[in-house]
Amino acid sequence: MNARTTSTTPGTRIRRRTALRRTATALAASAAAVSLASCGVSDVGGSAEASPTKGDDITVGVLFPDKDTKRYEQFDYPIIKQKIAELTDNKGVTKYANAEKDQETQNSQIEQMVEEKVDILIVDAVDSKAVAPAVQKADDAGIPVIAYDRLAEGPIDGYVSFDNELVGQVQGRSLLEELGDSAANKIVMMHGSTTDPNAALFKQGAVSELQDKVTISETYDTKGWDPAVAKVNMEKTVAKLGIDNIDAVYAANDGIAGAVIDVLKTAGVSKVPPVTGQDAELEAVQRIVSGDQYMTVYKSFPLQANAAAEMAVAKVQGRSIEFDALAKDSVDSPTTENVPSQLVPPVALTKDNIEDTVVADGIYTVKQICTAKFKADCAAIDLD
Repeated sequence: MNARTTSTTPGTRIRRRTALRRTATALAASAAAVSLASCGVSDVGGSAEASPTKGDDITVGVLFPDKDTKRYEQFDYPIIKQKIAELTDNKGVTKYANAEKDQETQNSQIEQMVEEKVDILIVDAVDSKAVAPAVQKADDAGIPVIAYDRLAEGPIDGYVSFDNELVGQVQGRSLLEELGDSAANKIVMMHGSTTDPNAALFKQGAVSELQDKVTISETYDTKGWDPAVAKVNMEKTVAKLGIDNIDAVYAANDGIAGAVIDVLKTAGVSKVPPVTGQDAELEAVQRIVSGDQYMTVYKSFPLQANAAAEMAVAKVQGRSIEFDALAKDSVDSPTTENVPSQLVPPVALTKDNIEDTVVADGIYTVKQICTAKFKADCAAIDLD
């Protein structure tokens, strides 16, 4: 088999195809573009005319898991909606639902969209396992499902996310770069939700970098990725260890990071120790500017959201060559093997590269980051 398999959690594997396979796919896509153009389909990966399977009048259901992760409604959904309109000459329609952390609600939302006969679903599951029956109902109705951000179980047709083990590795390496490699450094690890397979991969990646190089004093999972839960856990940690015995905190995302930092500041630290994060939320970027948070993982929302929209439209319109060109990786879930996937690389965001990441990509302007409260901090790092 022309692939390299990376083991992750039990039943979940990522197959990264070799350069030869990637080249073959690219050549096939290029050759097919000429053939498709002669059949009235043009601009591979971009806007296309109607195909024999389905025209531009498609309906895409988009289902997200929560509102605490602010990027979903601020960036991901608007980008998906805009891209679908662009790809369908403004004839495509998106239907949106947010489950607000409740899997039963999300399953009902999926079933409702199946009843409404949407053409395809893009689903970011609240609980990757518990969503499987609803995914099966969509499949039974002939409606494809693209798993977004986290790998849903059930018969899914595609997956768009990030190399999530690498996300954890990036976080772990960042702490080591800041602290140095020494068992004298005492780390607290605040992981994500156990119902999210991504959280297991973040944990696996981070631990692989930190184990045997630092002392991991306390470890917690954070139910539902809830910052309030992280706050309680961090308060327990401070009471047990004392603030002088915490050299750094691995926080799996920015919501958890914010809760951790609030607890540390309330406890009276003179300087907040290095704290990681993920998602590059505006408040997190501002905390990085001020020195309260050390880093976050920036995952290009435009790349991910645009890829999901392109995969969905190509799938519905029966443009398999374009779909394959967008899905150069392959992932196994506990229920489905060889799920066509696109994995976007993550980037460590620190004070040094704010302008080159979230500002350059148009996620935030310098004005949005450098409000009056952060004006002096921005000036100190030449962010103006």
